[in-house]
Amino acid sequence: MERIIITGALGQIGTELTLKLREKYGEENVLPTDIKEPEGEALKGKPFEVLDVRDQERMKALVSEFKPDTMMHMASLLSATAEKNPQFAWEINMGGLVNALETAREFGLKFFTPSSIGAFGPSTPKENTPQVTIQRPTTMYGVNKVAGELLCDYYHEKFGVDTRGVRFPGLISHVKEPGGGTTDYAVEIYFEALRNGRYTSFIDKSTNMDMMYMEDAIDAIIKLMEAHPGQLKDRNAFNVSAMSINPEMVANEIRKHIPDFELDYDVDPVRQGIAESWPNAIDSTEAKRQWGFDPRYDLEKMTEVMLEAIRNK
Repeated sequence: MERIIITGALGQIGTELTLKLREKYGEENVLPTDIKEPEGEALKGKPFEVLDVRDQERMKALVSEFKPDTMMHMASLLSATAEKNPQFAWEINMGGLVNALETAREFGLKFFTPSSIGAFGPSTPKENTPQVTIQRPTTMYGVNKVAGELLCDYYHEKFGVDTRGVRFPGLISHVKEPGGGTTDYAVEIYFEALRNGRYTSFIDKSTNMDMMYMEDAIDAIIKLMEAHPGQLKDRNAFNVSAMSINPEMVANEIRKHIPDFELDYDVDPVRQGIAESWPNAIDSTEAKRQWGFDPRYDLEKMTEVMLEAIRNK
């Protein structure tokens, strides 16, 4: 990778990905885009373009002008938000992906887009979930992600586009608070622990889900994209995860730092239903074997970093 264009750069992943790529490849070689101008200081005032991913002509014009060799397509509506407006989710998640893949095909770009554990469903094996297994999701977000995995494979096989992707678990970050995901509790709980000393979880206490600290997620994207094509038996939908946790586990870790922290529950049936349809713990063996995926943060280390960073804000 030398020059990179990013869609959805103001999202939870896109913000930190942009900063890391600019640090690594130079500010002038990374062009973030999103549907609106940045408001936060991290990307405000730097090179940035407004792009609605449904506008293919605008997308192609930006690529023609910027001349990247890589596109990272991060624009997406998340799971709970997508359930509220499934038709709009299809327009953004699938329409935007088709436009991005067509642009990558036309301009010969290396291409990354993330999938999710949301691509799994109730009939998927819950423990040690294989990379290749039954996928029958029951949400629009999940349907989008399965279709996206298959579409990326198709563009690689049919047109030779260098497509690559991972299935992300819940991602935990102190830089940007989340918006609309089923795993959001695992971010909110840290902010509320420091703000109020208590948190009300919308996910039930015994519900395990895969998670990863954002720094590990960003490193995984870059490591996969820098891998030599000859290393990759697979292209898209690599399982990646660092930990399988539930709200009680997070609360107990927080109490090591904030002994009086209180956790109670007001379970959201929509997001709880989504969570119960996902695996408890997925198998990341192929990502480790094929391109060296190696997360550095477990729950203990992540909790220390999250609380310190939020406190410093």
